[in-house]
Amino acid sequence: MQIECRPPSAREVTHLRPSDFTGALVVLGFSVLTALALWLSASKGVAPWLLGQLLLAVALVQWFVLLHEAGHRTLFQTRRLHGLVGRIASVFCAIPFTVWTAVHGQHHKWIGWQDRDPTTASLVPRPLARVERVLINTSWRWWIPLFSVLYRVSNFWHMPRLWRLFPERRHRVAFAVDAAVLVLFYGGMLVWLGPARLAHLVGLGLLLSLVFLDIILLSQHTHIPLKLSGGEEVRPYAAPEQGVFTRSLRFPAWFSAGVLLHFDAHELHHLYPSVPGYHLRRIPYRPPGEVDWWGWIRRARRMPAERFMFQNRNDTGEDL
Repeated sequence: MQIECRPPSAREVTHLRPSDFTGALVVLGFSVLTALALWLSASKGVAPWLLGQLLLAVALVQWFVLLHEAGHRTLFQTRRLHGLVGRIASVFCAIPFTVWTAVHGQHHKWIGWQDRDPTTASLVPRPLARVERVLINTSWRWWIPLFSVLYRVSNFWHMPRLWRLFPERRHRVAFAVDAAVLVLFYGGMLVWLGPARLAHLVGLGLLLSLVFLDIILLSQHTHIPLKLSGGEEVRPYAAPEQGVFTRSLRFPAWFSAGVLLHFDAHELHHLYPSVPGYHLRRIPYRPPGEVDWWGWIRRARRMPAERFMFQNRNDTGEDL
């Protein structure tokens, strides 16, 4: 494939459409991996259990990718299938599907305006208390996935905040119902299996998946100069303008395609949000913000979290 110097227009990529067949293959493959991981994790031997937990970590990341695709309705051609798969994925991600769809939609609308985007508003520069600095710096240094947990809790489970962002009754009811279903499911699993058995089946895999999602989620928009609206009325940036507010990690091709459905190609996703993840790398354009994954991790991990998260390259002089 010849790489173009300019991004193609939206019209030039209209042939990259979702397919029910491809979407079904993806869901089937991820489901089989999940079943295998849980079967191995239920084994008595240490080696099968450890392999099961490693595979479960991969599967949980993949369900997050499926949640993302279902929210955009880019997994299948048949639109109603997204609600079904999205709610299944939400169980593995601990994120209510209707909340995800609403909040992520606002992220795409307001990306570039840090205080308007609900997923970046918590990182608006501000004085940090000593306990905050110690907590985030320690977590970032020692690979404790605090940020993936806070990302879920603050953006998708903080109901008072969500109801302020989405005051319509239909949103409030949908959010409450989806959240209640997940709480009941998790509570039922805890009672049925017991805390120790449940931790044995999913604990390490869940932890490893959160560690990886810490990396990929924070790589996408953190330490990039974003604007502040200051409460003023501002214009959302259209999709073709959003690349400058986004970073992509470049993983090996087999990992990007087979594990992540090209979720690492985040600039392409913001430029072409209607293109399915499994087609993103077919777009003949390599955005300027794409960086090697391991090099980025090494540079980012050398920075204290308070500088990495609450400042940007214009403040620190470090272009990650």
